[in-house]
Amino acid sequence: MNPLSLKDGGRRWLTTVSASPPRTVVTIDDGTTADEAFRLAAAGTGLAWHGDFPNARNLLSAMSRRCGTAAGKPFQDQRNHQARRARILGRLLVPLDPGHVLPLRRGPDVRVACAEVYGPSESPALVSLRELLGVVGAHEWRVKGVEIPALGAKIHPHHGVFSPVRGEYVDLVARTPLPTRELAFDIGTGTGVLAAVLAHRGVERVVATDNEPRALACARENFERLGFGGLETLEADLFPPGRAPLVVCNPPWLPARAHTPLERAVYDPGSRMLHAFLDRLPRHLAPGGEAWLILSDLAELLGLRTREQLLAAFERSGLEVRGRQDIRPRHPRATDPGDPLHDARAREVTSLWQLTTRRLKARAAPAPD
Repeated sequence: MNPLSLKDGGRRWLTTVSASPPRTVVTIDDGTTADEAFRLAAAGTGLAWHGDFPNARNLLSAMSRRCGTAAGKPFQDQRNHQARRARILGRLLVPLDPGHVLPLRRGPDVRVACAEVYGPSESPALVSLRELLGVVGAHEWRVKGVEIPALGAKIHPHHGVFSPVRGEYVDLVARTPLPTRELAFDIGTGTGVLAAVLAHRGVERVVATDNEPRALACARENFERLGFGGLETLEADLFPPGRAPLVVCNPPWLPARAHTPLERAVYDPGSRMLHAFLDRLPRHLAPGGEAWLILSDLAELLGLRTREQLLAAFERSGLEVRGRQDIRPRHPRATDPGDPLHDARAREVTSLWQLTTRRLKARAAPAPD
């Protein structure tokens, strides 16, 4: 978000996704056609909108339709299509005046939503309309919250922190028999929903870790709302110091590249987090303790990982499977035939793997001479 000499009054570039600003920016308005806007954006030109705000949203929708679809294509082709679509649509820009004021006709008040994400504003800026709509939507979810039946309460996600809208993985943690109520680690806590469920079930001490400060801020706010002030948060690369008799982790499920910070909750290139968790787990799991690894088999259904590879990873890390709890998804995309991944989602199963450190077999005593 460094100041840039954009051709729109010297406005600085605002982004949360590390996207580079377009080299060329032209001014467009209500008279610009969707075909012309799409042609310019596809060629790399930024489009600074100066017109009616609802018309800007309509133009964004029209440009999206011109991006086409990748339905029926292999998963990687779909991901490449999504990335190209995001780049093109991200070039439709709107201005923000100091204080995050949107100076467009019939424009909404975005000041609070933008301040939550971008911080204070003292200079004019340009921001992708697509990103701005995401910022506003995230603010609305933060205010409204997501109902979590296992808690009998709501979790309030922040922008850039994955929302627990897929409740099946929460249900797995809520129903699996606890091996202990003494201490648990929640690795990669995000909104803190799983740590909160453990506390709600009576676990006396829960240490929730994440390597994203905004996730930890979100978790702390949720713990305070729920009255779980005793839950601990720690910025860490996976594990806190020490060992626990229960370790819970819901890592990204798909071994593919993430295009945005939010996607890092879903996509993990090479399953790096998964393998790091498994490799280091034996050093942080108390003797006789249990680790709950929550994974969907969507990666297997898409041909990105096999069940044999997952089991081999357990074996290499000195782990064995004590049990497994399965659940089918209930979210709308699982039954939406228009979803590009519908065939796989219709068969998807989410599992909670109960892992323990493998017991070493006692060596036989040497035969007497």
